[in-house]
Amino acid sequence: MKHWIYILFTGLVLGLTSCIEIIDDVTIHNDGSGTYKYTVNLSASKVKINSILALDSLDGKKVPSKEDIENDFLDVIESLKKKSGISNVDYSMDFSDYIFKLQCDFKSIEDLQDAIKAIVKEQSKEKDAEEYDYNWISWDGSKLMRSIPELDIKQTKSMKQEDIDLLKTGNYTSITRFDRPVDRFENAKALMSKNKMAVMIKTDPYSLTQDYNLLENTIYLTPQK
Repeated sequence: MKHWIYILFTGLVLGLTSCIEIIDDVTIHNDGSGTYKYTVNLSASKVKINSILALDSLDGKKVPSKEDIENDFLDVIESLKKKSGISNVDYSMDFSDYIFKLQCDFKSIEDLQDAIKAIVKEQSKEKDAEEYDYNWISWDGSKLMRSIPELDIKQTKSMKQEDIDLLKTGNYTSITRFDRPVDRFENAKALMSKNKMAVMIKTDPYSLTQDYNLLENTIYLTPQK
């Protein structure tokens, strides 16, 4: 099962494998509401992407046009706006440097998770779309559990070595922010901010496709005053 960002940018990320920077940023308030931000940055490979976009097909597969990519992204945005508990949806598409950003507010973690699940199912053209029904985040007011859906390891097996090397040079950064200090967390590779109000985990996209548990974490907060 692919991570949902691969569904959002199917034509770009799967069709145009390149050095990729992803930032997954979630702010959670004490009442469970918050803001979700997602950034995909392919600027380091824009020359390669432009050369690929100039082709009709690559390795027997149709190369999407910029218009195709834009339309797919806008479909996701319009769908997200209609989801229950989701508001203030904002986005940007930079086709000069290939930087794509999405942001929204949510009333609860459950609303955010349900919205993403629904969009992944809507955008997936696979018959086993029900497999995307994965609980990747939960919050009980004092403890947050985060993970990501299993990435498509099969995809990397069919990649050329040069594309795999590009994935290894990329970055995937997961950030979780809170209204009060963090007491402790379970992922040994995670880092806490100086003010103890945020936790960050960083890896590379290739490692993540091989072991999607790298970003799994349980974060415990100090008692609410």
